[in-house]
Amino acid sequence: MKKDITLVILAAGMGSRFGGLKQITPLGPNGEFIIDYSIYDAIQAGFTKVIFLIKEENYEIFKETIGARVEPHIPVEYCFQKNDNVPEPYQSMLKDRQKPLGTAHAILCCKDNVHEPFMMINADDFYGRDAYEKGAQFLKGLKDEKPYPYGMIGYLVKNTITENGTVKRGVCEVDGKKLIKIIESSVGRVEDGRIMAKPLDESLEEFEVQEDDTVSMNMLLFTPSIFSYLEDHFEAFFEKNKDNLEKCEYLIPDVLFETIKEGYSTAEVLKTTATWYGVTYKEDADGVKSALKGLVDKGEYPNHLWEE
Repeated sequence: MKKDITLVILAAGMGSRFGGLKQITPLGPNGEFIIDYSIYDAIQAGFTKVIFLIKEENYEIFKETIGARVEPHIPVEYCFQKNDNVPEPYQSMLKDRQKPLGTAHAILCCKDNVHEPFMMINADDFYGRDAYEKGAQFLKGLKDEKPYPYGMIGYLVKNTITENGTVKRGVCEVDGKKLIKIIESSVGRVEDGRIMAKPLDESLEEFEVQEDDTVSMNMLLFTPSIFSYLEDHFEAFFEKNKDNLEKCEYLIPDVLFETIKEGYSTAEVLKTTATWYGVTYKEDADGVKSALKGLVDKGEYPNHLWEE
């Protein structure tokens, strides 16, 4: 019997460094978005539903563009990243905040739509077919029992960086196949060719990363058990950050690390040699267009992605 598995696409980010709504920037040979390729790969791998997590004001443009293209091929639902699930008094204190509350909050906003194992991805990252196939196979084999079996697609850091500046990556400590720790960092090459990681936690020192070290690209795998954990720890997050409510973010890598420490979950690292493509900076766009055209020319994708 076919097992239902869902792809949750986080698309509520502002795209500040790129300078616009980069989730719907045409990059494929016939105007396709990166999201198109993500959904195409997910369908090929056996995913049975797609959920777009977006800002409510972007609903119509998503529905009329990417939604209209993919809805004939896979069931699609939309969720909005809103603060109406934030506990009081913090909800009132956040009424003027425009910036989304972070990826863990984004996942929590999908709670009522996700009832099966799921993979979360960023809308503006091209992950490669191999990553979806490994993720789908993992999700189809999950049993929702404690410690809950979560997962992460692990990329070689050399396959995830851009020549145009530093990028945010979760540098991973891995024991065998088990994820031990993620250090969220700004990662990039320096003049002598080395890859350096500067942790976002300013109490940690910059460190060198080897080319084949594992990084997280926010391609994470969960069962619905994650929603209970997110809800149970949401208020504690606000209490901890009550003096920084305008900038604090409830981030899923941090939450995943906490679930592992507490014995609530384990996290298996599924390594892929796929190459990541994305538009972190405007200067990245031409390189991504060239890479996608190359994949089409090699026959890995149809020239017109959604034609019957």
